Amino acid sequence: MSSKEKYSEELLLEEDVLKLNEIVLYNDDVNTFDHVIDMLIYACDHTSEQAEQCSLIVHYKGKCTVKTGEYDDLKPRCSKLLEAGLSAEIV
Repeated sequence: MSSKEKYSEELLLEEDVLKLNEIVLYNDDVNTFDHVIDMLIYACDHTSEQAEQCSLIVHYKGKCTVKTGEYDDLKPRCSKLLEAGLSAEIV
């Protein structure tokens, strides 16, 4: 087995182990851009630019992955978004 093949195999194994979840934020007709941006900064530790870009993606595409990580880290973050009246789920 060549070193290139071995390296590729190790990468595939690492990808299998690191199955991360995502918080997906969905568009709604209720919340303002400012509210969504503020909540992404608060709950997901976004920068203002990142939060603004995500809010625009949600508005035009209908949904956007706003945070990726382990489930235990995402659960309280998603709960904060839901408590703020946003539509989100962990997938």
